[in-house]
Order: sequence, then structure tokens, then C-alpha cells
Amino acid sequence: MQAPRTNDVTANKKVLTPGDIRKSWWIWWFGCEVSNSFERLQALSFCISMIPILRKLYKKEEDYRAALKRHLQFFNTQGIWGSIVHGIAIAMEEQKALGADIPDEAITGIKTGLMGPFAGIGDTIDWATWLPILIGLFIPLAKAGSWVAGIAPFLIFMAITIIEGYSLSSIGYRVGTNSATQILKSGWIQQLILAASILGLIMMGGLAASYVTVSTPLVIQTATTKISVQKDILDKILPGLLPLLTVTGVYIYLEKAKRNNYTYAMLLIVVVGIVLGYFGVL
Repeated sequence: MQAPRTNDVTANKKVLTPGDIRKSWWIWWFGCEVSNSFERLQALSFCISMIPILRKLYKKEEDYRAALKRHLQFFNTQGIWGSIVHGIAIAMEEQKALGADIPDEAITGIKTGLMGPFAGIGDTIDWATWLPILIGLFIPLAKAGSWVAGIAPFLIFMAITIIEGYSLSSIGYRVGTNSATQILKSGWIQQLILAASILGLIMMGGLAASYVTVSTPLVIQTATTKISVQKDILDKILPGLLPLLTVTGVYIYLEKAKRNNYTYAMLLIVVVGIVLGYFGVL
């Protein structure tokens, strides 16, 4: 993907203020998931967030209307990390309004080309890593009956994502069309995802060991004594072996089974637990 060219004169000019960028981003942040449609998904929200920018950039009504139509094309990304596309689009519109040779198709093409990669990054970091970790950290408080645990993870998550989204939008605007390519090629995104994934695995492993309780009452009767399968055998091999096998079994089921959804997994756990409990195995 090659960024459109701008001449040196327009590249150094600025019409928009930080307040304009900030206002546009807040509109996007509040509305990016509100107006989804089957036909264009987030296009309407994106277009509405661009209205203050376009009104300031284009004084001629026909130019303003043409810009609105550009941003009503299909668009869908992750609302937080996709904010960098929002910043890039603003930078391109500003340069176009100042006379740079940027065709309409270039702005649409940049948005279309970048919305997918940053959506994948955002889903991995925000929804699959930060939120589960935050919820996991507050589970002990929730078990203790604290009402704070019910809202604190989401308030912290909101603060994190606001900082992420606004920072990325500002980066996109400052650096322009080259920013996304630089970020994707730099390698630090992959390192961040790897680090977050490792941290998430550690947290989930700790939570599984702490909150998944599985034991067996089976006893082996010998001529002189009774041997507890749980205490005398399994715990000496590996403490928490049965919880580990349970979590591993659920993971394999979700990965390999054809009907691999969480509802079926929970039903399977209930059925297996009832059957094994009835026969005295668990």
C-alpha cells in the first residue's frame, strides 16, 4: 500500500487544531459501535465523527457533500486501535483541502486497507488480554463480597482504552498516511501482543489453579491400610492435577470439537460432573 504524495508546501500547513482532532475522536469513541448496519457497519459513525473536521476544511457545499459521501462507504474496525485510521483520514482530508493531489479513492483505499489489520491487533490486546486480566484481578474481591469488584475492572478498562484510542488517533494525524505502515513494520506490535499473551496465559493459569476445584474421594483398600487416591497418589504426583486435566480437557474441546461453543462446554461439564459424582468418582 503506497501513500499518496503531498507536496512540501501543503505537508507543512495546518488548518485543524488539537481541539478539532479531540472533538472528532470523542464522537468516534462514543459512537463507533452504535450505528452498525449490515450494509456498511461503522460507516455512519465514522462519517458523523468527521463532520466537524469536514465543515472546517471545506467551505464549498459541493466539496463538503463529496467528502461526506467518501466517508459513508463501508467501514469496520476495532473501535480503539482503529482510531489510528481515523487520525490518518483526518490528515489526508486536511491535505486534500489544502490542495494536495489526493484523489478520493486514495482516502477510501487507505481506510479499507488498514481497518482489518488494526482490528485484529485491537481485539487481541484489548478484548482478549486486558479485559480478562482485569476481571481476574478483581475476582478475589468479588468473592469477598466487595461491590467495587463489579465495576472497577470496567472503569479501569475504559481508562486504558481511552488513552490507547486517543493516542493512536493523534499519532495517525501527526504522522499521516505513513504512520500505519511504520507501526505495522516496526515489529513492536508483535512484541506487545506476545508479551500480553504470555501475561494473559500466566493470569489464566493462576486463576484456573485457584478457582477450579476438582477432587476424588476414591480410596484403595489394602490389607493393612486405606490409600486415598487424591492425597496419597495424585497430590504427590502433581498438586492440582485434576483441575489441570479439567481445564485442559475444556480447552481441547473448544479447539477441536465441531460444536465448540461455551454453552455446550458448560453443559458437558455439568453432565460429566453429575455422572462421575453419582458413581462416587468425583
